[in-house]
Amino acid sequence: MTDFNKILDKAKELEAKMKESQQKIKEIRVEGISGLNSAKIVLDGEGEMQSIKLSDEIMKEDKSIIEDLIVAAHNNAKSQLKSKTSEEISKATGGFGIPGFKWPL
Repeated sequence: MTDFNKILDKAKELEAKMKESQQKIKEIRVEGISGLNSAKIVLDGEGEMQSIKLSDEIMKEDKSIIEDLIVAAHNNAKSQLKSKTSEEISKATGGFGIPGFKWPL
């Protein structure tokens, strides 16, 4: 019985750490940049775009170039977000990891 209680205690501890981690992840902000600061995109921890900024110089470019720079900035921000959320989850689980668990990004 003692081993089972230890397992339950560890599970409760992990659950509490994951809830705390999820809250911290919601507060994350990452900035993706492309084209030498021509396009900047800020995402929150849930992957929602919070802002987009385009330089005055970029607005003189062709529409297709602007679109490509926006996509590149978004992809850069998403990559950073994935890294930061993985880092936060790793802290919560003590690097243990959860098989099959993927953050929705």
